[in-house]
Amino acid sequence: MADGSTLNYPALVLNADFRPLSYFPLSLWAWQDAIKAVCLDRVSVLSEYDMEVHSPRQAFRLPSVVALKDYVPAARKPAFTRFNVFLRDNFSCQYCGERHPTQELTFDHVIPRCKGGRTSWENVVTACGCCNLRKGPHMPHHIGMLPRRTPVRPTSWELQENGRAFPPNYLHKSWHDYLYWDAELEG
Repeated sequence: MADGSTLNYPALVLNADFRPLSYFPLSLWAWQDAIKAVCLDRVSVLSEYDMEVHSPRQAFRLPSVVALKDYVPAARKPAFTRFNVFLRDNFSCQYCGERHPTQELTFDHVIPRCKGGRTSWENVVTACGCCNLRKGPHMPHHIGMLPRRTPVRPTSWELQENGRAFPPNYLHKSWHDYLYWDAELEG
């Protein structure tokens, strides 16, 4: 078996149409999962690292890009999660317009729950802590804090497109042919 240095060799996972399963978070598998999928003939290896791992009988080059052999359709309706709300709103407060790291964001009920507002795509927006506290339990039109965009249920495609605006910190050079971001990809 290989040493601990193999821990940093993720495989980019593409659907059978050679598009990433997800842009944000980027669809990655640990090298162990990629090797298992290769052995089970569930993926095609498109690119490899220069690193090998060894079983008692065989050596395997670690895959850097794999494509599923069976197409996995995208969910028609994305799950309502805090992260997906942030992604829909491009990690920007819908009141002040500032972009923040995820840990500094909250979500706000446009119509407060105490006034009958529901926790739904159509009533929840991304807010920074300061704006969320300032708005509090008030109706947005009473205090002049209307969201910059009307909250709506996004499609899976819209979330994928928004995710393309946020390339991860690490991109292996073998992935560049399969990833398309609005931002410049750096090697």
